[in-house]
Amino acid sequence: MLTHILKALRGGPVTEDAPPASRDALEELGARVRTSAQARLGRSLSIREVDAGSCNACELEIHALNNPVYDLERFGIRFVASPRHADVLLVTGPVSKNMREALLRTWDATPDPKWVVACGACAIDGGLFRDGYAVTGGVSEVVPVDLHIPGCPPRPVELLAGLLALLETSA
Repeated sequence: MLTHILKALRGGPVTEDAPPASRDALEELGARVRTSAQARLGRSLSIREVDAGSCNACELEIHALNNPVYDLERFGIRFVASPRHADVLLVTGPVSKNMREALLRTWDATPDPKWVVACGACAIDGGLFRDGYAVTGGVSEVVPVDLHIPGCPPRPVELLAGLLALLETSA
């Protein structure tokens, strides 16, 4: 055990470098999202994130949208604490049997017009947990889904591109 600890202390962390982010591409994508939200809604886009039983990998990528690199609010998109203030329900994870009723209540509390986005492989079809005894399945088995964003987990840029596609195709 001591040899493993010493090896870890001498070697440092074993991680991959993050993919390079193109600042210009991100700015262009964000500007398009802002313009589409203004055209479609006449205001900024409000998102309520719902964890229906995920492993939290998708949540980490969603939280990255609020960090200084992506800074989602500068594009007129914000996360809200109540479904009553939301335009979009961003659902992650397979819907567990315990979360099924909560997801339905959240859907009912969200005012029209509303969109549901299934974020990640688990939300799309249950993913790795599909056949589990405690899993209902993907989000579309509980509420209607307007957009699927694949990935395990999807990167922040893919999430932003998905929101843009949602705004542009729903017009």
